[in-house]
Amino acid sequence: MLPDVVHLLPVAGWAVFGGGTAAALATYAFAMPGAEPAMPVLVTEAAHHLHCMMHSALIAAAIGWLLSRRPEWWRVLVVPLTGWWLHVGIDVFTHSAEYYPSPVLYPITQKGFDGIAWNAPWFLLANYAALALAACLLWRGRQG
Repeated sequence: MLPDVVHLLPVAGWAVFGGGTAAALATYAFAMPGAEPAMPVLVTEAAHHLHCMMHSALIAAAIGWLLSRRPEWWRVLVVPLTGWWLHVGIDVFTHSAEYYPSPVLYPITQKGFDGIAWNAPWFLLANYAALALAACLLWRGRQG
């Protein structure tokens, strides 16, 4: 989830300190592609590049490698890093070209893989059904 929150920081800063509004921040956070609110160019570019950086397998791998060089940091951060890597891996296949494709090879390219949009009704239904099934199986396992 953190990769989807970090890119909101420039927009939140603009909303709090730069003449933006809380409504513009909320609109941006839940916007469909092309329906983002008008914002200053610097805010738009900063949010875009933070989104690209946080969804890049290259950047996640580089940061992971750097942190692995320091065992004391690695022990503390390996679980959050694993969450980040899983987030990037899942987003690659659950974002379509029309719905914020994940730029997995950023900064080499900003292009993303054309996967299945996670907000497609059939995909949401399948996803929630799988989560409900997993919850039932876990609950049943604890009962028996």
